[in-house]
Amino acid sequence: MKRDFFHTGLQVGRSQIQSVINAQGPGDMYFVDYRNGADGNDGLSWGTAFRTYSRAVSAVTSNNNDYIFIDGDSTVVETAMVTLSKNRVHTVGMNGVLGHYGAGAKISSTVTAGATNICTFINTGVRNTFTGVKFINRSTVTEGIYSAIEAGEYARYIGCEFYKATDLDQTGAADLVCNGDSPMFYGCTIGSSANAISGAIIRANVLFTKGIGGSGKVSRDVRFENCILWRRSSNVANRFVYGANATDIERFCVFKECEFLNAKNAAAVPAQNVAFGASLTIGEVLLLDCASMNAATAMSTTTGVFIQGYTPDSTGAAAGIPIQAA
Repeated sequence: MKRDFFHTGLQVGRSQIQSVINAQGPGDMYFVDYRNGADGNDGLSWGTAFRTYSRAVSAVTSNNNDYIFIDGDSTVVETAMVTLSKNRVHTVGMNGVLGHYGAGAKISSTVTAGATNICTFINTGVRNTFTGVKFINRSTVTEGIYSAIEAGEYARYIGCEFYKATDLDQTGAADLVCNGDSPMFYGCTIGSSANAISGAIIRANVLFTKGIGGSGKVSRDVRFENCILWRRSSNVANRFVYGANATDIERFCVFKECEFLNAKNAAAVPAQNVAFGASLTIGEVLLLDCASMNAATAMSTTTGVFIQGYTPDSTGAAAGIPIQAA
């Protein structure tokens, strides 16, 4: 079919649209419109759009560089966890691909049953990309304590949001679980500054604990760049980034020019922003030119977390940079 990018609602410049056209490759295009679509359609135009993202995922062909475009003026509500195990699939939200937050194309889950529904969406495929999409989870399933899980290889998320709206008092819950090999996150927003975390718990924005995304799944060579991690803490035990084990990071993870923001009306300030349950033994974390506001007086005291050139000793005494804690 004809690919008319100039009438799709993408809020980007003409040169940027041309770059998308040049890079698209031979894949097919599928459309999702939750308000007006139907999963019995062929999904090949806005007029015959699918209703759900899961239906589009089932339609795309692995390794074909297919595109899924999601209408940017409604929330796609899924009735079960969506798994993207196919490779080289590109998902684009149609309410503007730029900006840290405010994405209009949203994928949500409000399921109330099913132990396998641990999140709204999990990626296990290779070289999949996601642009301008917000992943939301409002599930009340006991096991459904995450919004999204990245457990694939070489995934890229650009201008996406990750938001777990429930389980605010649940230890181990998280907005984003990162178990992927070489994932990259650019200009993304993770968490919420509105909903208060309840109690002395570790409920991270980003959780690195290995194995959540599947047996053997662990974070390797991860990069977060120009991302916002925001929250409303209630106790000094709260953390922005956490992993339970010494082996939750393999090789390296970099947070470059990221912001750790704790809401001004929060009841408490976390003791540290980035923490692990044990000193890292097979990987390292670098916090490069990051900043925080109303957050910890130490970005991290975990051995194996390096902060803009600072090398922490065994007690973490050298870890930390001047930040705004008041």
